[in-house]
Amino acid sequence: MYLHQIATLLESSDPQQRMKGITELRHHPPADAVPLLKQRMFDKEFLIRSFVAMGLGYKQTEDGFAALLDIVARETDSNVIAEAANSLAKYGDRALPHLEEIFEQHPHWLVRQSIFAALEEFTCPAVLLKLCRAGYEGDDLVVKQVALTCLQNLYDTPYRAEALAILLQAANAEDGDVRAQSARILRYFDDPAAKAALEKLRKDLDFRVIGATLEGLV
Repeated sequence: MYLHQIATLLESSDPQQRMKGITELRHHPPADAVPLLKQRMFDKEFLIRSFVAMGLGYKQTEDGFAALLDIVARETDSNVIAEAANSLAKYGDRALPHLEEIFEQHPHWLVRQSIFAALEEFTCPAVLLKLCRAGYEGDDLVVKQVALTCLQNLYDTPYRAEALAILLQAANAEDGDVRAQSARILRYFDDPAAKAALEKLRKDLDFRVIGATLEGLV
């Protein structure tokens, strides 16, 4: 589809037509696609804004990077912010400070889980430790569990001891789900303190925790 046809679709009052226009931009180079994507950055439909954020990750330009930061600064929907964070991560290491800031400013589980997933493509153990600690200390159970899972990636780094300390703290948490998740990750740490914690967790009063200690043995 020609660019002028896409531009017409993007101005339609029908959100399905606007969405069609955005998807058609996948066939065009970044220099042509980004200006048109920016036109719908603040569309009233959150799904369209999400697709715009996604598109700006695949169609990378300097203007697109700045547009993603603008989306994060103004957006109120966590789905869109999460998508923008994913797209920022596609720009490489330059995005890391922004991902940290987004993580700190947006405690919603979807945003934080998306950033944890994006960090798997980076080699940034210091940043990962910082966000894992913040995620574990937050109030959201899903984020706590993801943070504990990500600590496994710090085993072969200089931050191994700090990661283990968080896991040992989680092993004594009041919430059974948190203790269970700690058990799943502790087995990757070949350390006397980790083994002692696992031995204690095998005698936990919560069957979910006991089951988690056995998962690695099956």
